[in-house]
Amino acid sequence: MEKEHPEFLNDPRIVVKDGANFQLSEHSCSYTGGLDSEKEAKKRLKKANKKMFDLQNKLYANDNHSILLVFQAMDAAGKDSTIRAVFSGINPTGFQVSSFKAPSKEELDHDFLWRCQKALPERGRIGIFNRSHYEEVLVCKVHPEYILGQRIPGIQKPEDITQFFWTNRYESIVNWEKHLVQSGTIVLKFFLNVSKEEQKKRFMSRIETQGKNWKFSFGDMKERALWAKYMDAYEQAIRHTAQPEAPWFVIPADDKDVMRAMVAEIVCETLERLDLAYPNVGAKEIEEMKEAEKILKNEE
Repeated sequence: MEKEHPEFLNDPRIVVKDGANFQLSEHSCSYTGGLDSEKEAKKRLKKANKKMFDLQNKLYANDNHSILLVFQAMDAAGKDSTIRAVFSGINPTGFQVSSFKAPSKEELDHDFLWRCQKALPERGRIGIFNRSHYEEVLVCKVHPEYILGQRIPGIQKPEDITQFFWTNRYESIVNWEKHLVQSGTIVLKFFLNVSKEEQKKRFMSRIETQGKNWKFSFGDMKERALWAKYMDAYEQAIRHTAQPEAPWFVIPADDKDVMRAMVAEIVCETLERLDLAYPNVGAKEIEEMKEAEKILKNEE
């Protein structure tokens, strides 16, 4: 008999719905959640892929919800490969990926949520943010000089960026995500939690393997030197923005197969809880289909 697996939506070692007492150090980078082998993890991922295809079609047909998946992680945690693996085979008609890098001049002329608002998935679609509005309280917190370039009134020098400034940003994010949920967007936020030791192995692999050299950037080393600051920024971001309506999932990322299977099952569990079904067809539509059937048969 197949071993029962935990519902990751309810696993306290992964899901954070109330960040008040959140401590990142309490979340293991190597927790397996019962996925005790590479074979088991790949089997569960494949099963979730098939299930997600059907659920996504129903989501698209219902056209009353959208799904927003936010992915944040340190370099080499595996964001891109996880997105590819989890959504392999999904219908591209109802799926979109948005990546957010350094803001453009146009984006800097608006508030920090503007570019993300523009990229939100429509009803019936699954949208992915590969990095997101959280860069504004992560990389910008580690590098406050980026804030000075945003031309915010009253922010002229580093000393102007107080804790009150960050509290306001967290509040803006929470309020925006609540608005999205109330409007029919399901918000799931994933932090792929890779350890510093595993990141080192992956950087070494990029250096030592010729086929991976193109992935290496020395700039990643500069960010690695700020590891402690980034961990604090992630902890504070999750602590201030985790909420039942838009939870954070701290996914152990040292084993990529486990990470991918967990993410896939969380997405599937979320879609299943929407109790999706194909819309019922009314009497008028049934009569029209019967008439169309007659016409098509007569053509033959």
